[in-house]
Amino acid sequence: MRTLLPGNGMTVLRNEMDRLFDRIWEGQIPTRDMAGWTPVLDFSETKDSFIMKMEVPGIDPKEIKVSLQDHVLTVSGERNKEEEEKDERFYRLERSYGAFTRSLRLPMPVDETKVNALFKNGVLTISIPKAEASKGMLVPIKTA
Repeated sequence: MRTLLPGNGMTVLRNEMDRLFDRIWEGQIPTRDMAGWTPVLDFSETKDSFIMKMEVPGIDPKEIKVSLQDHVLTVSGERNKEEEEKDERFYRLERSYGAFTRSLRLPMPVDETKVNALFKNGVLTISIPKAEASKGMLVPIKTA
């Protein structure tokens, strides 16, 4: 094993462990659970809206369903497995396939009539404007 240096010690250790496990699995295919998958997402808030960004590469945007009901945003879809060649031998199978559903309860009332969804480069971005009443207001202070 190489000497572990303070700046890159963890990287060197990880690379060595990866090589060790590759040798152990040589001739076999390490697999992941293919029963389903869950796309990752970021959910943020601005002054006027909520923004959800979800990574859904390999899915036709026509196959994605977005719904908003009772302050719950739900995104569902399915990524289909590509057909394999009969004489193809895999060394790794790491991509997941199948149906998914993600639901998020929104923390405050929103304007359901102005929700906007955009799909670009495998990322689904949903903008959900807050309801006017939930934005709050500044109360002016009077002097006496």
